[in-house]
This record gives sequence, structure tokens and C-alpha cells, in this order.
Amino acid sequence: MRVTVLYFGVLRDRFGVRDEVVEVEAGSSVGELVSVLLARTSNHAMATEQLKRSLAVAVNREYCSPVDVLHDGDEVALLPPVSGGRRTAMRPAC
Repeated sequence: MRVTVLYFGVLRDRFGVRDEVVEVEAGSSVGELVSVLLARTSNHAMATEQLKRSLAVAVNREYCSPVDVLHDGDEVALLPPVSGGRRTAMRPAC
């Protein structure tokens, strides 16, 4: 079966594409798909495992868990961990 995978943020750079169609076996879980995709992009196991634990995944625009089963035609969005922003001092009100 086929699912469309969308990459956001720094994941676009890591995977080198915005989206792709991926062939998976019937009954595959979200976690299995993520493991396969991450294994393709890096040989550094620690960085891959760390990313896997902090990655948010949505299937058909709904956040999901690694044990959720995929279906033919699903759209899987991979969302990288977000950090950040810069703290600025508040200006007094006028």
C-alpha cells in the first residue's frame, strides 16, 4: 500500500524532499514507517533515536501514536521538535 509522507521544518533538509509517496506493507504502524524513513537518512544511531522520540506525527491531519496502523492513501506528516524563540524584555506600557 502507499502513503504520502510530508516533511516539515528541518526534516525537509534532512530528507531532501518536501514530500514523497512511500510503499509500506499492509498493517504497518506509524512507528514502523518512521523507523524505516529515519534509517534511510543517517548512520548516527543516537541522533536518529533521539529524533524519533521527539518527533510529532500526524496521519490525515490528526496527531497519532507510533502504534496506530496506516491505511492505503494515508497522508503522514512528520513534524520536527520545536524549540525556541528569543526572550525579549517587556517594555513598560505608555
